[in-house]
Amino acid sequence: MRKTVKSARHIPYLFMAPALAIYSVFLVYPMFDSLYLSFFEWDGLSAKKTFVGLNNYIEFFFDDQTARKATINTFVWTLGSLVIPSSLGLILALALNRGGKVSVVLRTIFYSPAVLPLVGVGLIWGWMYNPNFGVINVILKSVGLGDLAIGWLSNFNTAFAATFVTYTWAHVGFPMILYLAGLQSINQDYYDAARVDGANAWQSFRNVTMPGLTETHVIVLSLAVIHGLKVFDLVYAMTYGGPGRETQVLGTWMYFQGFQYYHAGYGAAIAWVIAAFILVLAIPYIRRMSSN
Repeated sequence: MRKTVKSARHIPYLFMAPALAIYSVFLVYPMFDSLYLSFFEWDGLSAKKTFVGLNNYIEFFFDDQTARKATINTFVWTLGSLVIPSSLGLILALALNRGGKVSVVLRTIFYSPAVLPLVGVGLIWGWMYNPNFGVINVILKSVGLGDLAIGWLSNFNTAFAATFVTYTWAHVGFPMILYLAGLQSINQDYYDAARVDGANAWQSFRNVTMPGLTETHVIVLSLAVIHGLKVFDLVYAMTYGGPGRETQVLGTWMYFQGFQYYHAGYGAAIAWVIAAFILVLAIPYIRRMSSN
């Protein structure tokens, strides 16, 4: 009997083994291999690798001007994603937190961009921003605002903001859904008690809704930070990091270094810098959720 019980304990691990093997081969091994490569100078093709220690990281933090620009852009992007899509998602959730077919249809419309591939979104909005036949400039000209019709993605003053508008459009639906779930989990008795106490709509929102969404805030804001720090595909598809280096972010600069400039070791170091930023900023979320 004891032998049967002991042998049965190994059965769950046998079921886990195939998935664990795939996970190790395609995720764990490449991750540690990239960490190993970050200490070398390597073109990504030849067999020769030159050990350089921490030189790649020193170059990133002290010598590479483009990396400095990309870091600033990444943190500005992250701050924007932390505030704008999250706030708009909360506003939409509050507006659509009621039953009815109209509400369901609007939820679907606002959430739909969140399921589209960002490369496709970038290409579509790139056409919309086209200075000659893009729908945005066509509309501006048709309403008498032709002076505002410019090359949005080729202008140094507007490229970054125009790209971020696309990011907001694509990402506002996800926090909306999370906030809707959070709103529907708040006990309605709290609102009834607040009304009995004479609370107005703003007071109910401040004292009932916002505290009731605490856990949702943690999830939404943590994911916003992570998505903001690792942004790549949208910027790559829309601006290719240009004009000049104006919209360069850490994700695109890592790609250029590793796959276009054949500095695979330096590209791996940038990847680990991004991972470190994400880890440091995600720790509060992990601790918060672990304490519950």
